[in-house]
Amino acid sequence: MAMPKVKKKKPRAAPRIQRGAKLKEPSWEGWEEWTGEQIHRHRRNTHSWYYEHFKPADLYGNVPVWMADNGYSKDEIKSVKNAPNSALSITAGIVARMDIKGAPRLNKKEAEHWASLPGTSGELTCGVERFLKEKVADAIKIGSQIVEQKQEVEKVEGKKYVPTIQERIRDQAIAMSEGIDEWLEGWIENPKSFDPNGFDLKAYLKKVQPTQAHARKMRTMWEMELTDFDDLERMPTKGQLAKMSELDADLWAQLKEGYSHLKKADIAKKRKAVDAINAELDFIIDQAKATRKPRKPKQRSAGKVVEKLKFSKADPKYSLASIDPTLIVGANELWVFNVKTRKLGKYIASNIDPKGLARDGTGLSVKGTTIIGFDENTSIQKTLRKPADQLKEFKNSGKVALRKFMDEIATTDTKLNGRCNPDTVLLKVV
Repeated sequence: MAMPKVKKKKPRAAPRIQRGAKLKEPSWEGWEEWTGEQIHRHRRNTHSWYYEHFKPADLYGNVPVWMADNGYSKDEIKSVKNAPNSALSITAGIVARMDIKGAPRLNKKEAEHWASLPGTSGELTCGVERFLKEKVADAIKIGSQIVEQKQEVEKVEGKKYVPTIQERIRDQAIAMSEGIDEWLEGWIENPKSFDPNGFDLKAYLKKVQPTQAHARKMRTMWEMELTDFDDLERMPTKGQLAKMSELDADLWAQLKEGYSHLKKADIAKKRKAVDAINAELDFIIDQAKATRKPRKPKQRSAGKVVEKLKFSKADPKYSLASIDPTLIVGANELWVFNVKTRKLGKYIASNIDPKGLARDGTGLSVKGTTIIGFDENTSIQKTLRKPADQLKEFKNSGKVALRKFMDEIATTDTKLNGRCNPDTVLLKVV
């Protein structure tokens, strides 16, 4: 039997250093000495690197930064920040970031290389001039209208923007992680001297007191680096790289180059430190789960409980009419009669509420078309040999008489199963 093909996981490219430190991004240093092919290839791979490593929300944030460096006014920047992300694009964020990092806007060598490629037509144009500025202009127009609308609302309601709960948790988690970031900074500066046991995580977390929500958010802050370490451990061989596409092979090469200055022992130290952080955060999360009060079930009305119960509302043959089925909920006893089998049944609650205080978990109830909460041993049914006479006697019996009514029926008793159907008449509850 042929084994199923497993889709190979693509690696992350050069490592992203933790918050508070610089991102190890692709560099454009020395591009003036590159060939047109090298410039074009590096631009394409850099675009893929940003796309792989950043969430769209992070990439959109590059545009206002680029605008500040390129002569846009504060009002225009404010408009872009208020515009929906759909007014820009992920590509706009990437182009802005590459321009900030010194990528050439338009290079003659790259243009000539573009023209030499098969299947291309027209001249190569600058992404900043042709694409980014047009996107920014559209975003300014849309965002300025939104700013005006917000200002009008604030004038009328006198309200200002209030951050969401998730935004507050994120900001608080970042602030709570500053001490941990400073400790991990030592690994970047000198991995050999870094001590993965040299920080009292318990004492620090006790001091900043993160909640379960903060701990969950903090736990995601170092996950990307652990993913990079996992990818390094499964670095493909030269033969495997030769079979890959040019882009995939470049991603692996960037990953290897990004960590080439580190030894396995150095990486093991960082992994041990991050694992220790996550273990403490997991303890906070698990502890909160253990001490959390269980959610109280939402109380359903008696009408909702019995809405699917099937029963006979009235039977002309025996002149019987059913009681309101909502009376079953919380009752200590329920008498039923099956007009087809001539069986009279008595359900007795397994947890009786003698004083009728309607305490939770007491009395009978209904689930779908079934009576629940009854004692299977004491809840019985018997066949009536003279149903017309016996039912008439039943109607005229009070509480005291009903206690012995079932004992006086001479037929053999059988246990009830709780199921009701259109032949079942609900006679009485006690």
